[in-house]
Amino acid sequence: MGFNDRGGNSRGGGGGFRSSGPREMHKATCADCKQETEVPFVPSGDRPVYCRECYQKHRPARY
Repeated sequence: MGFNDRGGNSRGGGGGFRSSGPREMHKATCADCKQETEVPFVPSGDRPVYCRECYQKHRPARY
């Protein structure tokens, strides 16, 4: 019985996240306050990008 036998933990591997080192950040301009910000994805241009503060106002409510 190895140390990976955790019983019932069926999460699989990683879920698409890279765990090696810091994320690559990309510069973008916030659609609300027009300040330059950095985001962990390449902005495509067809959707608005928000800074951390403005994103809090726009994100959907969690139940």
